[in-house]
Amino acid sequence: MKICGCRHEDKRHMSSIFLCLLLSSFIFFSCEAESNISHNYRCNFIFDTSLHPLPCQLTGILGNPGHFCKVESEFMGGVRHLKTTRNYDGSTEDVILRTEKESQVTLALGANNCIIIGTSSYENRLIAYDGQCPNCLEEYGGTRYPLTWQNNGLQLHCTKCGRSYDVNNGVVTSDNGGKQLLNYYAAFDGTLLRAWN
Repeated sequence: MKICGCRHEDKRHMSSIFLCLLLSSFIFFSCEAESNISHNYRCNFIFDTSLHPLPCQLTGILGNPGHFCKVESEFMGGVRHLKTTRNYDGSTEDVILRTEKESQVTLALGANNCIIIGTSSYENRLIAYDGQCPNCLEEYGGTRYPLTWQNNGLQLHCTKCGRSYDVNNGVVTSDNGGKQLLNYYAAFDGTLLRAWN
């Protein structure tokens, strides 16, 4: 029996092909998104904004396009401290993680204990980068290539190679080209700010 000039089996075959193509495109795009996430250095950052409300700098950047913080971590006197530096004014803050809940979280901040996190003004989405120059990490080894704020916080700069990166998308803005910044997943659920890989 023919339906609209096609046999019923042909329609099922065409549906199967269409479904396979659709699934393949989803897999391709999810792999593409996954390929932008760096797995070279462990990143596991969790910050509870309910324990650190405004005017905490890290809480203040959330939902504000173009606002980013450089986040570094260290132990002092048995307590973890986060040192944050805002991009738009260079202001620093020492955030002490002193609650029992916070002390149970094991933090890992990428290549050399530093990440950059904030909201892109291009796409209005939360993004996180490694705080080290990806090109110097690859070219020279080690992890001693910190990025610093430049151009009113619109760019991150590496003094070793001279490259500058756009903080809103991570691409190289200087003439010498190269790899873009190392990305990590980033999310905010209304309370917890996270970056991970």
